[in-house]
Amino acid sequence: MQPDERNIYLHDVALSEALASWRTALEVHHLFQPLESEIVPLDRALGRVTAAPVWAKISSPHYHAAAMDGYAVRAEETRGATETNPRLLKLGVQAFPLDTGDPLPPNTNAVIKIEDTHIVAQSDGEAIEIIASTPPWRYVRPMGEDMVATELVLPANHRIRPQDIGAIAGCGHTEVSVYRRPSVAIIPTGTELVKPGEPLKPGDIIEYNSLVLAAMVEEAGAIATRLPIEADRREAIKAAVERALAEHDLVVVNAGSSAGSEDFTASIVAELGVLCVHGIAIRPGHPVILGVAHGKAIAGIPGYPVSAAMTFDIIVRPLLYRWQGQLPPELPKIEAVLTRKVLSPMGEDEFLRVSLGRVGDRIVATPLSSGAGVIMSLVKADGIVTIPRFSEGHHAGEMVTVELLRSPRTINNTIVAIGSHDMTLDLLADFLQRRDPTLRLSSSHVGSVSGLLALQRNEAHLAGSHLLDEETGEYNIGYVQRMLAEQGIHGVLLGFVNRTQGLIVPKGNPKRLEGLEDLQREDVVFVNRQRGAGTRVLLDYELKKRAVNPRRIQGYERTEYTHLAVAAAVKSGAADCGLGVLAAARALELDFVPLFDERYDLVIPAEHYESALLQPLLALITDRASGFAAAVEALGGYGVARMGQALGEF
Repeated sequence: MQPDERNIYLHDVALSEALASWRTALEVHHLFQPLESEIVPLDRALGRVTAAPVWAKISSPHYHAAAMDGYAVRAEETRGATETNPRLLKLGVQAFPLDTGDPLPPNTNAVIKIEDTHIVAQSDGEAIEIIASTPPWRYVRPMGEDMVATELVLPANHRIRPQDIGAIAGCGHTEVSVYRRPSVAIIPTGTELVKPGEPLKPGDIIEYNSLVLAAMVEEAGAIATRLPIEADRREAIKAAVERALAEHDLVVVNAGSSAGSEDFTASIVAELGVLCVHGIAIRPGHPVILGVAHGKAIAGIPGYPVSAAMTFDIIVRPLLYRWQGQLPPELPKIEAVLTRKVLSPMGEDEFLRVSLGRVGDRIVATPLSSGAGVIMSLVKADGIVTIPRFSEGHHAGEMVTVELLRSPRTINNTIVAIGSHDMTLDLLADFLQRRDPTLRLSSSHVGSVSGLLALQRNEAHLAGSHLLDEETGEYNIGYVQRMLAEQGIHGVLLGFVNRTQGLIVPKGNPKRLEGLEDLQREDVVFVNRQRGAGTRVLLDYELKKRAVNPRRIQGYERTEYTHLAVAAAVKSGAADCGLGVLAAARALELDFVPLFDERYDLVIPAEHYESALLQPLLALITDRASGFAAAVEALGGYGVARMGQALGEF
């Protein structure tokens, strides 16, 4: 393919302009209105949307019904009854026994509860004695009390709930008219894609976008069809699109929407119909394609997982609801304080994923990774902050509006940990939620120093820290005193784990690395941790002791934010080694050269240490019967002798 044949974005348009352009094309083809109706039995009506109003065929109840067990009477015949002057009503003539729900006999209009009567024998039969009069229609459900024939039961465009099904049946219907569910075909494209579970080789990518998109389709009440993976061959993709258009209301082509030499979707849409949009000024999800082909809607969704999910949610999902006579559910919004500065590209609407938690009297929002390929940023996200076009972003401490992806109760019951990464925090989060499903531990890995700064700004309940003080050789207490106590913040330094730090190396340690001195070798590539991380502080301290110049270490400036990320860099061959914990090496089946033992503590301000929110977490840490300490030891390279001990106050 020649350079001038590559797909180029037709326009880099604003989101509102892109949606308006697509809507215009959809309206021309009568595709921006609810779909035709169909009749379904009531046992298959849940979640469907009424295509026409439901009118009551019969009244409910359709007769005067007893609301209590007792006797049906004429109220007029009970007048004057008192304890001193009881009335006797002859059974079968003036009083008629009945159970709850039975129809009232003719010429009766009230029910006397059975417990308010007793039977009296008479020479000509039995009677009931009553000691109080009753007004008409007491303890009676009159005909039509619930619904009256011809009454509106449900309007059109109403999503049917369980109670609605009861009302429809109760007014005489056995089936209901609803909009047809939209059918959506999802075509994953890419020569590099393989199905989940298939053997992987370098360059292969597991195709799971179609699973995510199909689940989103089903969640919106539509029907999803995941079609086979299509390799990057234009004619094959075109044929698959044409087949899908013939049988579905909407075709979603995943990947192939950029401007690369193997991105064919835009030209295929243009050839088959009308290409409305190619490129939208949003992030993530810039290379979106929207059009109409063969009288059907078609969308090209970017291949990066976050871009795929976000653009489908923002752009495509509303159409599925509209076809069912609905608007998309509106997400609740809250105001939160941003924990760090966020820069946003000019000219694009950005949808920033954040984790949330209530710390003190405010909600704090911590930005998650903004990478379009980081699906875990969606898994961990509690909400979305929209940064409008032509805005430069937000400053740390600024109030922002967040659309919630989790319930407010979940946010209020979230324990926020910001600080140094350790694999035991993930384990702790799992144990906590198993013990108490109403609680959640959310940890952000920004390094020990940044964690203490977060506590200083009251943006977290606790911070994991392993900062070695070069002057005293002690862990954490010196930093805590300087960064917190001297700022008027007091609390507890809680022992958590002792752990072994060392060099994470490939299986078999092929370069025979033995210590930090080996990092100076020309054939060794190192991967570091970010500034402010306790592991970075430890490394710099030990290099200084050994008079090793960091500039002589290849890769010293390349940084990762977690021990697992360091291990992944070694596993991939991007680095020969990195400093980290044994558990991370074991997790990725790598070898480990032990070098140092260190303390990893939890720093907890007093107001949070004593709060009801943290008590279940603290109890879990201190309770050896919980199994948490044993699970930590099983990871390898951890000691738990001081776990749960208050090592000092600050």
